[in-house]
Amino acid sequence: MRRNKKENPIKIISHRGASGHRPEHTLASYELGARHGGDFIEMDLVATKDGRLICRHESEIGETTDVADRPEFADRRTTRTIDGREITGFFAQDFTLAEIKTLRARERLQDVRTMNAMMDGTYEVPTLEEVIDLAFSLTAELKRPIGIYPETKHPSYHVSQGLELEPPLIAALKAAGLTGPEPRVPVFLQSFEAESLRKLAETGSPLVFLLGTEEHWRHYTTPDGLAEVASFAHAIGPAKTLIVPLGEDGDPVEPTTLVDDAHEAGLLVHPYTFRSENHFLPGPLRSDGGPGDYGSFAAEYELFFELGVDGVFTDFSRHAFLVREHFLDTAQAAQNGQGGGGGDD
Repeated sequence: MRRNKKENPIKIISHRGASGHRPEHTLASYELGARHGGDFIEMDLVATKDGRLICRHESEIGETTDVADRPEFADRRTTRTIDGREITGFFAQDFTLAEIKTLRARERLQDVRTMNAMMDGTYEVPTLEEVIDLAFSLTAELKRPIGIYPETKHPSYHVSQGLELEPPLIAALKAAGLTGPEPRVPVFLQSFEAESLRKLAETGSPLVFLLGTEEHWRHYTTPDGLAEVASFAHAIGPAKTLIVPLGEDGDPVEPTTLVDDAHEAGLLVHPYTFRSENHFLPGPLRSDGGPGDYGSFAAEYELFFELGVDGVFTDFSRHAFLVREHFLDTAQAAQNGQGGGGGDD
């Protein structure tokens, strides 16, 4: 697939920020992701008791904050059922934003990202508005657009709790000048639920339908399913293994036609999630180190770039940036050589 470096066709989506280097969903992580070459700050949004949108991996915040260590909140521990799963812990919906702001973030992957775990207790939980302000300030400082890429997390569950996510998200985007055909910085909006994306259509932002690996997603990976997605979204965000499956031994097997099929349907393709540690890499790309040591991550990016993806969700924006630059330089040099040294067509 022809690539034009000037246009930077492969977008680097800083997944929860530079979450391989800082605890995820913190302003420090988001900022570092942009400074490492990320084009977008990606965040998951959940609602507080007073309807404010905060950035957390899930509504259950015991895993990613120090709330369980706060005796004043001990009575908030409860069990809830979200999307069919019974979960016991502490939930954002039971806290006001003021209470959330007294908490501090914890590293979620304690055993893999031990350096991040050393930063436990350092950072606040950010709001959507704080991330928007950060994107604006980084855009001005870095002199290149730093976009935002919010996900509505479990939106139908939030509706059942009287805490619909879409209205406050739309209001925040409108207030910041981030709706319509020319937003102040680029915006993508993402969800695993089609109905949430339909509610967000009024923003005029590109909409991304996320695809998981469970059986009920398989329809959407077919040409008919992709045509259906194209009726309400502009892109898909598939799990990586929907593009490059893994065999029973955990090794990659022949890629699927999903990227080409999605492009045929007029959809962009932004797969998730690229991580550099051995723990997350397929067997042939792992190094001899421990689970938190880096493996041959560049080979994985290069494979997906060759397959023609339009962007990647990554915990390591710097790694993605460096591989992308090398890949595009090589593609440009090959193109120039084929054209007798001429410029882009």
